[in-house]
Amino acid sequence: MINGGVLISQDLSCAGQVSLSVALPVLSASGLSPTILPTAILSTHTGGFGKNTFLDLSSEMSKIMKHWQKIKLDFSAIYLGYLGKNALDFWINEIDQFKQENKLILIDPVMGDHGRLYRGIDQDYVIAMRKLIKSATILTPNLTEAAFLLGEKLNDCSIEDAASVAKKIANRFGIPNVIITGISLTKDKIAEVGFSNNQSWSLIQNKLPGNYFGTGDLFASAFLAAVMHQQDLKISCSLAANFVAQAIKQTTEQDPRLGPNYAAALPDLLEKWRNNANI
Repeated sequence: MINGGVLISQDLSCAGQVSLSVALPVLSASGLSPTILPTAILSTHTGGFGKNTFLDLSSEMSKIMKHWQKIKLDFSAIYLGYLGKNALDFWINEIDQFKQENKLILIDPVMGDHGRLYRGIDQDYVIAMRKLIKSATILTPNLTEAAFLLGEKLNDCSIEDAASVAKKIANRFGIPNVIITGISLTKDKIAEVGFSNNQSWSLIQNKLPGNYFGTGDLFASAFLAAVMHQQDLKISCSLAANFVAQAIKQTTEQDPRLGPNYAAALPDLLEKWRNNANI
């Protein structure tokens, strides 16, 4: 059996620091030897650049997977982000072969934000995502995605409300660990709320000015890297949130559609790992 490290399966946007463009370097810098299974190639991500191109790679994904099976390539963790309809169907059919005892399967159910679904995502996609997330050991939706997964409307949300949402998702879909990200509490505060080991926990940070694409991908990637470095979920969440905040602080002139300057924040993140996450 060949250990392929962490398998990342999501799209590659050729412009804009989102999805694979950030997941691959963040996990590589952490020493996790990632393997990639791209779901699609986009000229840009779908937010703010107009009509982007979209090359569906789902048929190629099947061929790649068959080759990996022949050479007995296995993975220590699976990380699924933005998929697209055909790739979502592919993973619904294939995910069972990766479900093993103690194998980490992180699903970031990228579907929408600010109360709306992203362009190209519809209710049928949400219904299919509900099937896939039953295989997750960790789920990291934002509040909008959590609302669509539950089929409920969630607007302003307190820490207590978010904890109830996380618990409801965990129980309904049989997911051991659920983390609701990017919860806007006030104009100055933002939070993450987790439910794991049948207990709720929360973290609150200062909300920074600006609205950058790709912060959710940065968070999920840094969070996974910390978990793979044997940090508990709350510390991993704090490390990831601080990493995103540092990236935003270091972004001065970059177009926000391109995402924050995560490269400038990587040295600080790696130093925290070396110091056993003394934060």
